[in-house]
Amino acid sequence: MSGDRVAIEATAVHVPGIAPDRLIATATEPDCGPDEAHTLLGRKGLLFKEPAVRIAMCAVHKALGLPPGRPTAPVPGAAGTAVVVSSNLGNVATVCDIVDQVRAGGLRGVSPMQAPNASSNIIASSIAIRYGFTGPNLMVCSGATGGLDALRLGALLVRGGRASRVIVVGAEPADEIATALRAAADLPPGPPQGTAACVVLAPAERPGGVRLDSVRRHRAPEVAPAGGPPTIRLASGTGPDDDLGVLLDAGYGATGVLQTALATRWLTDPATRPAGVDDGSEAVLTCGSAGDGYATARLYRDGDGT
Repeated sequence: MSGDRVAIEATAVHVPGIAPDRLIATATEPDCGPDEAHTLLGRKGLLFKEPAVRIAMCAVHKALGLPPGRPTAPVPGAAGTAVVVSSNLGNVATVCDIVDQVRAGGLRGVSPMQAPNASSNIIASSIAIRYGFTGPNLMVCSGATGGLDALRLGALLVRGGRASRVIVVGAEPADEIATALRAAADLPPGPPQGTAACVVLAPAERPGGVRLDSVRRHRAPEVAPAGGPPTIRLASGTGPDDDLGVLLDAGYGATGVLQTALATRWLTDPATRPAGVDDGSEAVLTCGSAGDGYATARLYRDGDGT
């Protein structure tokens, strides 16, 4: 195995309220929303969980290929598995609620059940606890580049031998407060029940599959060079069709993980590509904004890239 190669072992997208064929041509069943997450995750352990936590766990559950219901023991390979999550607004509703309660009646008015949700790390820690992951646990809140920043950190953990595999998740809610903050920042409102995606990274020990070549940051958008191998290009604000471009842009902190999950599926199985997505042996993904900067990742099918 080349020491700098990272394999994308599994992926999942979970975008409730969006027609599945907008993302994956062969998908037919809509994703469950936060209030119906128990149909996939089981009821136990979901009480008081944030909507972003619920849909994030749905994405992880699907990526791991688990049957419906809460695992009764750590999942296979849990030891040494790390979790890296990107979310900018995941728990903002709880934080605002607690502030309002403290203003109205002091700390005595705050329920102890709300306290854990006040931590920005609540999504990553909830995933680790539920599935028994014992590796490093990181939360990324870096704005529009967050999804690819999380992917970069996950790749560093794999390449540095700090984790046997890494669960990389992007999740953003669509509650009233998150939607108002998006509007104030001139961001798209996002899907009506939130956005989540999961990518599982692991050492590239066997040939085949999709590899993560690199993730890098830059200050301004870059123009695609002429020529080169056939490439799928996905960027926030643009896409192979208008609907997909809008959806990717609306992912905010989840966009980079959503891009990676979709591009991996399309590189692996051309039948899953929506109309307008060209054939390609590699994928170039870009997300970001003028205020947050930009990040670009490159994926390729093993044997087609270098």
